[in-house]
Amino acid sequence: MTITTLDTPSAKPLLDWYDRHHRDLPWRISPGMAARGVKPDPYRVWLSEVMLQQTTVQAVKPYFEKFLERWPEVTDLAAAESDAVMATWAGLGYYARARNLKKCAEAVAKEHGGVFPDTEEGLKSLPGIGDYTAAAVAAIAFNRQAAVMDGNVERVISRLYAIEAPLPAAKPAMKAKVALLTPSGRPGDFAQAMMDLGATICTPKRPACSLCPFRNACQALKLSDPELFPVKAAKKEKPVRHGAAFIAVSGDGEILLRRRAESGLLGGMTEVPTTAWTARLDGETSSAAAPFEAAWQACGTVIHVFTHFELRLSIWRVAIAAKPKSRDGVNDEWWEPVTNLEAQALPTIMKKAIAAAIPLAFKTGKA
Repeated sequence: MTITTLDTPSAKPLLDWYDRHHRDLPWRISPGMAARGVKPDPYRVWLSEVMLQQTTVQAVKPYFEKFLERWPEVTDLAAAESDAVMATWAGLGYYARARNLKKCAEAVAKEHGGVFPDTEEGLKSLPGIGDYTAAAVAAIAFNRQAAVMDGNVERVISRLYAIEAPLPAAKPAMKAKVALLTPSGRPGDFAQAMMDLGATICTPKRPACSLCPFRNACQALKLSDPELFPVKAAKKEKPVRHGAAFIAVSGDGEILLRRRAESGLLGGMTEVPTTAWTARLDGETSSAAAPFEAAWQACGTVIHVFTHFELRLSIWRVAIAAKPKSRDGVNDEWWEPVTNLEAQALPTIMKKAIAAAIPLAFKTGKA
């Protein structure tokens, strides 16, 4: 169906809705504050946008506040120890973001005098900043007319125009529509309004269409069920990988840890000794692959789902009176007090593994 002139959406109803119903978020300047001359802090905008990639607002809030408390300016983050940044990020997932976060802060501090570039092109020249983050920071922090499109915006725009092409192939067409809709005035508020609309009204299931500022122009609402959009290509079943994790606890209450290689999945994070993660069903999942000989006891299996595969780790535990001598050729390995695990850069899968062997290892009792 062709959208008529009367049906062509305008940004004004959305901005009017946003003025009344915007979410109060710790990294956001509300329309009322903006009217009083308060400007967004590019550092806070950038930090929040990096954290929010593939992560919920509720999950991000405490991490955002913790980062700001430790490193209130981008130059503080640039000067921080990498291990401290990774440990503070631990649990938020997608750890390449944390590594790029540190690299980007260093680049802003060293190459730009601690000031973020104010254009999409300048922002994309920084480590770890791609099209989406550059557009979001440019629009929200610097009032540039940039087309910002995250998952919420994809859903809104696909329904507004009833875009039948499946994702991800439809993304270029969607972004072109967002660019046409984005006003030259208040582009940052428009971007945040689209995100809020998708998060609170134009939700994946049972959208509140009667409350939507775009309800008179929404083609999906006129033609069919809005829940049919966005159209997604059929998902492939995730492959399963297998491995083993070994939790060794010494008589003085310390646990054997090591650091993963800087590159690759969970790069630079802390882990307990593990085998390789393989798709083979006969992979190394027994105690025969343990870091040293001992009376290892089976503690079940933990499952963790990554973006591209599902991991099943067999958990083995041993309590030893004396720590074995350092093993030849093993670097970045140490014994850490169990009481200090909360301060380590342990990803969620490693917390699950440790909790399976030592249920009270973490304060909450949960990994």
